[in-house]
Amino acid sequence: MPFNILTKLTVVECATFVTGPYATALLGQLGARVIKIEAPPQGDAYRYFGSDPYFSFNFAHLNRNKESIVLDLKSAAGRDICLEFLKHADVFVENFRPGVADRLGFGYESLKKWNRRLIGCSISAFGSTGPGAEKPGFDTLGQAASGLLSLLTDPQAPKVMGSALSDYITGLSAGYGILGALLAREQTGEGCRVETSLLQATLSLIGESAAGYMRTGTVPNRAARVKDAHAFAFITQDKLPLAIHCSVPEKFWLGLLRAVDCTHLAEDPRFKTRDARRKNFEALEATLSPIMASRSRDEWVRRMETEDVPVSPIYNMAEVLAQPQVRHLDLIETVTHPQAGEMKFVTGPVKYEGVTTKRSAAPPLLGEHSVKLLRELGHGQPAIEQLVAEGVTMTAKTEAGQRHAR
Repeated sequence: MPFNILTKLTVVECATFVTGPYATALLGQLGARVIKIEAPPQGDAYRYFGSDPYFSFNFAHLNRNKESIVLDLKSAAGRDICLEFLKHADVFVENFRPGVADRLGFGYESLKKWNRRLIGCSISAFGSTGPGAEKPGFDTLGQAASGLLSLLTDPQAPKVMGSALSDYITGLSAGYGILGALLAREQTGEGCRVETSLLQATLSLIGESAAGYMRTGTVPNRAARVKDAHAFAFITQDKLPLAIHCSVPEKFWLGLLRAVDCTHLAEDPRFKTRDARRKNFEALEATLSPIMASRSRDEWVRRMETEDVPVSPIYNMAEVLAQPQVRHLDLIETVTHPQAGEMKFVTGPVKYEGVTTKRSAAPPLLGEHSVKLLRELGHGQPAIEQLVAEGVTMTAKTEAGQRHAR
């Protein structure tokens, strides 16, 4: 019988930008209630990453299925209200810099005295202790410090990446850790602390490369796995990029030679074996490059697919979202906010059979649910108005006036 996986769970998020919000977004897609606590006067800075008057598309993508309440955690009243939420929550996610949660009174050991079943997830740049713990860190630094960027760019002409890979890897890792802690709680009845960082999560992702270095002493670079994987990127006659990945099975290499009408290369001593091709990869790439420039991308895809060669155009985002396969898999969803209007997003990373996952709700305006959530805690209208007057909280109506003034 279909059921919603995390529908009875409440997650409290005190997190900004990507790592924490992505972790809680994943839980929200599985049905968890996510209460996002934002600091006055502007809330999560990612709201204003773009020029949209309501929230940036960056923020909107990460904050579907959430309720927003504004709380000044530097005030005693704000901290008390946050603690009331945490006394009854299942999960608390924060990505403060190390030590901040403890100074605010939300360190895990303190919270567990109030709620022994609470799972606390702390996300940092470089870990909560050690010589690098106090350093500020964002996605690019996570990629750089973990070694990921050295595998993606030429160190002699370095370029940063166009996607926040380390941030999303870390958020995904945090979600993974939280789900593991929830399963452990089913057996022990006790919550636990989950910790990850840009450094740990991203290094784990490229552990294969680290294992190679620790085994051989050879420092890997961008080309190392490319050679091992027999992977290529070419520009075709119509100036469009194309990717080929032959991997280990010899049949794919031989299929590639048939597709490009170069079966004679199978007997070339430089390319006859996989190891020879690895050693002479630059020569192989130089041999194939002008051939690939002689036909259009569509024609090469057709010829490669006829020979069962693993191939794909290197699509830009417009081409990705126009793909029939993306439409077939129903990977785009539409949500509507009563003020911000209709928005389209990519769906979650997995699908389940026989399990109901949550249909996405629109991302919240800053403080959109402040009044509702405070009332749930038993605060009457006069008390809420007093909290607004004192700057402890804000409502969406209050925020709207400030937004138009910015």
